[in-house]
This record gives sequence, C-alpha cells and structure tokens, in this order.
Amino acid sequence: MNKLNHIAFIMDGNGRWGEKKNKGRNYGHLKGLETVKKVVKNSIKLKIPIITFFVFSSENWKRPKKEINFLFKLINKYFLQEINNVMKEGIKINILGEINKLPKGVRNTLKRSIKLTKKNKGITVNLAINYGSKNEIISTLKKIKKKITLKNFEKNLYLKNLPNPDILIRTGGHYRLSNFMLWQLAYAELFFINKLWPDFNLNDLEKIIKKFKKTKRNFGAI
Repeated sequence: MNKLNHIAFIMDGNGRWGEKKNKGRNYGHLKGLETVKKVVKNSIKLKIPIITFFVFSSENWKRPKKEINFLFKLINKYFLQEINNVMKEGIKINILGEINKLPKGVRNTLKRSIKLTKKNKGITVNLAINYGSKNEIISTLKKIKKKITLKNFEKNLYLKNLPNPDILIRTGGHYRLSNFMLWQLAYAELFFINKLWPDFNLNDLEKIIKKFKKTKRNFGAI
C-alpha cells in the first residue's frame, strides 16, 4: 500500500460555479474558500502531512481587476480572522510564488502568517499565490552558483526539503496542469474531476486516496 505524504489541488471552477448559481464569480470564490477549509479539516483527520492549493497563478493577472481585488481581499480577510484557529490546529503555512509582487496588505498578512505558524507541527499547507512553474524553474536556475545537478536544482525550488506531491487533484473538468508544479508533479498520480471546486467533498477525496493506495507506482522501473 502506497504511503501518502502530499496532495496538491488545482481548484478550478469557482467562478463558473458562481455564474451557474446566478450569483456571480466572486460568490463562487467565496464558496470555494469554504471547500478549502473542509479539505484542510478532512486532511488533518486523514493524517495527510502536506497539502498544496493552487490559489492564484502568475497568469491570473489577466483576469478582471474587480475579480483579482476580491480574491486578494478574501485571502487577507481569512488570515486576519482565522489565524487563531490556524494556530490552534497546528497548521504550518507556506507560500509558493513571487510574494513580493502581491499588494502590500496581502503580502504583509501572508508574511505574518508564515512567521506565526513557522514552528507548528501539524499539517503543512502550501498556498501557491502568484505562482507559475516556468517562472519558478527559471528563478531556480538563476540561484544556482555552482554546477547544476539534480540535487542543487531541487534544493532551490519552492518546496525545498518537502516531498513532492504523490497526488494531484484538479476539479473543473479540464485535463491540464496549467503551469503548476511541472517539475514536482513528474511522478504524481493525476486525478481530474468533472466537478467544480465548490462541489468537491470528502467522499471525492477518500475515493481518490483509496485508489492511490492500490495503484502500482514504478517510478520508471518494472
């Protein structure tokens, strides 16, 4: 049975979900945050050590400014209001991405959350914000001062000493990686769900984990 260390999520479909409900894309993002909370809570119960959410890509700046501003306000508000609960649950927060290019208020809130949760020993929650895998790979290459080796390269990626994802789950009905963790997902088991993110639930998560644990993983061998 495969050991499960890390699940990554591409949370696709929030905006479409809100539009289907005739309540707008921002309402979909609000409900999507509720799904994030449920996934974190259930991951703790299932004893999954690490989870990663693709929150905002480096390409998402192309979206309407009103929607971008709402997303950042939602992130900022969550950490200002929920940081005590985050601490109580022992959650460690990491940010993957170019955080210094985010609006000042959000940037400061995220940096504060990272600092406050740094010593927490429970689940690690990585949030990919202003993240693009191609940018990460280029940035990593620029950091390497000596000979480029697999080891030198990987220790300069955002995940650094954390294990790569064992599972990628993408909701929304699309079958693509969308510039997300292209290096780290090389041997992940990929699950594409024909549901929008706010509809993703514990039953979906448990079925995927059950299937993963029975999957034969060869990593290039026989």
